[in-house]
Amino acid sequence: MRPDETPAERPGLLLRLVRDQRIAFLLVGATNTGFGFLVFIAFDLTLGVWVDAAAGETIGSLAVLLAAHVISVLFAFVMYRTFVFRVRGHVLRDLARFESVYLVAIGINAVILPILVNLGWNRIVAQLAILVVTTLISWFGHRGFSFRRQGEVATETEPERGRT
Repeated sequence: MRPDETPAERPGLLLRLVRDQRIAFLLVGATNTGFGFLVFIAFDLTLGVWVDAAAGETIGSLAVLLAAHVISVLFAFVMYRTFVFRVRGHVLRDLARFESVYLVAIGINAVILPILVNLGWNRIVAQLAILVVTTLISWFGHRGFSFRRQGEVATETEPERGRT
């Protein structure tokens, strides 16, 4: 830690190790994606089976997507906030902005997933394919909006410090 840094201003361990916010985002994103995908599978094999039988595959797909979304977003928020963007304060504002980025992604997902399922795709395979698009949306949205602080110019090659 440099003499002019407080512990709260110091970049997280991951960002200090990789020194590139894009790489840190990809590493945390891979963890989040893996976690979220496992949550999706768990809901597909439980809630999805039940809702499919009661209301059909389209409603079942949307129920699984929504349930997995809530758990996954909360997990991802903590991970990105702690390990990639390393900000403090404004937790509820950051969470609202974070969720707004994911609402765009889930909106796209909610349109494409039922279409692919109705075309005969396995729901899990369809979700995996959709992840490619939503990952790109996530990077640009979170970096430029979710954790952005007023007057800040973010760098991509150095650990960011001093975010308040």
